[in-house]
Amino acid sequence: MSGAVYCGAPPLPDTLIARFNLDPVLIAALVAVAALHLRANPSMARRVLIGWGVAAAALISPLCALSVSLFAARIAQHMILLLAAAPLVASALPCWRTIATPRSLWSANAAFLALLWFWHMPNPYTATFASPAVYWAMHLSLSASGVWLWVALLRQHTPQALAAGTLASVQMGLLGAVISLASWPMYAPHYLTTEVWGLTPIQDQQLGGTLMWVPGCLLFLGIAVRSLAKMWRSMDEAAA
Repeated sequence: MSGAVYCGAPPLPDTLIARFNLDPVLIAALVAVAALHLRANPSMARRVLIGWGVAAAALISPLCALSVSLFAARIAQHMILLLAAAPLVASALPCWRTIATPRSLWSANAAFLALLWFWHMPNPYTATFASPAVYWAMHLSLSASGVWLWVALLRQHTPQALAAGTLASVQMGLLGAVISLASWPMYAPHYLTTEVWGLTPIQDQQLGGTLMWVPGCLLFLGIAVRSLAKMWRSMDEAAA
């Protein structure tokens, strides 16, 4: 199965540093999308470049190869894309009114959470190791839904935004907890690849679940609290 894996064969510790993903199609796509984003919103050039630079680091760096060996590395890659690159990209997008509505907020929340749970179930997760097309379907759908959710959350400071941010926090924390506290290793692609990194499959899974549980839970909760603070400030100004 390793021959079909997009990021190549599982790396060894002494070869990981050289395992950059220099796929010309990926690099060209990242450059093209970043250029279009810059053209659409040149006033946010620094944020655009940082956002897409973070995304490129997650996909091109040796983390790509390491994610073949370790579930925790795949989760780290997902968290970089969803909790660092996605909010930066979203905050630098032009303000489209159609995605700054409560309806869009809840649609984005539902899509993000459904895809997050789906791609981290054992069977869909395993399928990404058998087909590059499925691998990219996972990354593109997760990243797009993440950007959509962040756009909606960052553009609104309403009770709906507070509720949506809290729900995203709870659901990401819950999924991370389910993965971390499982009593058996759920992800077959990593059964034979963790030992060289000093981890058993269940330890690798617990580490990955924790990486999702804590940062994801805290960041989305922070956005919810930010919405609450904005609403409180608006009420104080109205009362004054």
